[in-house]
Amino acid sequence: MSCSPRLCRGRPSLARLEGGQAAPQRPPAGEGGQSGYTAEEAERLAGYRARILELTTLVLTHPYWQTLSGPDRVEERTALKHAHDPAGPKA
Repeated sequence: MSCSPRLCRGRPSLARLEGGQAAPQRPPAGEGGQSGYTAEEAERLAGYRARILELTTLVLTHPYWQTLSGPDRVEERTALKHAHDPAGPKA
């Protein structure tokens, strides 16, 4: 899930990942606790965070991980983390 160009543009608190994708992070609080986001942007960002948490929970609690132990579990999670990398986890 990537940040929309409008949401990410001009936000100094957004880090750039490989490939130029923006990683949404909480911006520093401004005057009066303002986040720097409009209400719509803040709502969309909250939705993204909720979805990321939901998907992370589904992956981490999947019964498949119970079939592995120790180094095998670490190796498989590393492979999953790098599934999108053409060169794989060793690159």
